[in-house]
Amino acid sequence: MQPPVFTPLLGRPTWVAAVLCTALLSGCAPGARPLAQPDTALPGQWPTDSPVGSTAAADAVLPDWRAMVQDPTLAQLLEQSLAHNHDLRLALLRVEEARAAHGIQRADRFPTLAVGSSHARARVPGDLNVSGRPVTGSDHEVFVGLNSWELDLWGRVRSLDEAALQQYLATAAGARATQLSLLGQVARSYLALRELDERLRLARSTVESRAETLRIFTRRYEVGSISKYALTQVQSLHNQALSLAVSLEQERAQIAHSLAQLTGQPTAQLAELPALPAGASVFRAVPVGLPSALLQARPDIVAAEYQLQAAHAQVAAARAAFFPRIALTGSFGTASAQLDGLFGSGSQAWTFAPSISLPIFDGGRRSANLDLAAVRQHSAVASYERSVQTAFREVSDALSARHHLARQTQVQRDNLQVLQERARLAQLRYDNGASPYLDVLDAQRDLLTAAQQAVQAHYALQTAQVSLYTALGGAPAPVNP
Repeated sequence: MQPPVFTPLLGRPTWVAAVLCTALLSGCAPGARPLAQPDTALPGQWPTDSPVGSTAAADAVLPDWRAMVQDPTLAQLLEQSLAHNHDLRLALLRVEEARAAHGIQRADRFPTLAVGSSHARARVPGDLNVSGRPVTGSDHEVFVGLNSWELDLWGRVRSLDEAALQQYLATAAGARATQLSLLGQVARSYLALRELDERLRLARSTVESRAETLRIFTRRYEVGSISKYALTQVQSLHNQALSLAVSLEQERAQIAHSLAQLTGQPTAQLAELPALPAGASVFRAVPVGLPSALLQARPDIVAAEYQLQAAHAQVAAARAAFFPRIALTGSFGTASAQLDGLFGSGSQAWTFAPSISLPIFDGGRRSANLDLAAVRQHSAVASYERSVQTAFREVSDALSARHHLARQTQVQRDNLQVLQERARLAQLRYDNGASPYLDVLDAQRDLLTAAQQAVQAHYALQTAQVSLYTALGGAPAPVNP
């Protein structure tokens, strides 16, 4: 009886050796590192200095922006900005770019098949031929080929595809954030334009009133009933109102230019806007009792979250690069020395060439690439946490501003009524000779300042409503690239 014969490893098929080598070399890859997780905890309620923002049901949602706008002119400007603003257009084009990049990366997960045909005719000299005679031959081939398709055993290609997808989703969310920001800018600029128009009407009315007073006092000075000093006081009061009107006109022109750029509407169409009815508001008040969890749907936070997922996928792809890459290349078709025999029996031809590659020494490139991906991942975590904190602070600021501006608006209205009565009494006392005209000057100066401040407080409160809506994430229209 003969002893058993053990076949050595080298005698086995080469693919067995390749698989064993792959398993051994994969042990050199770094172990999985725990992925950093962001701190997504939000306070359960808004700051105590914003009582109007107390929390309520967690399923509360914000209305669409069209339901919040109560001014037809503003609604038209917002629609025009969505259609013509160049910044928004660039953001939408970046979404298209990210979508195409994801399509390119996703294609790597599938094999590439190609149909080809080659035809060659060559002559070999006799001194290069065994027979010593020149030989002329032809080679005709038609084939379907597989171009080096990587078997994604370790998930490298899949991770790159996931990173590209998350990057695309982040870009789309960023476009929605740009859209929401644009809506806020247009609304705030429109409110600023309305505020300046109302303040300008007050200033022009004051200029007309003081011009008439100046005419009367000039006549009195000409007849010698008042001194030059009294006349200069009236002139100073008139110039003050005139300077304010000119300054407001310049500021209005700048706001109109900015609004025209945001909306694509010519400046000439942004004529002076009529005054709002008493108690009317351009932008509806944001509902009271919205939860802090609403911030999780804010577009910039959603974009930061997608960026974080993309960074995670990049880390996984960088780690998978330490494992061997297995690629398949092959073709199947027909070949013949004669063109008429190309599709004859026995002319089938095929090739199959799998390959395994693993760099033994790359100067630390893969390790550095993994470190870079890990650092970017931690940066994405920090960016996400910062976005959440910034969003919470912005909402808290807007809630606080809405609360305090509401009180300030009422105080300014009460103060305006008091100063109106003071100016009336000062004029009456001067007409009766009970006080100098300096008291009238002071009363009228204070009255003009109070009237301007009352208008500013009223529109600041409406602007706070817009800021609160956008800080909460709003409800922008869907992005359609």
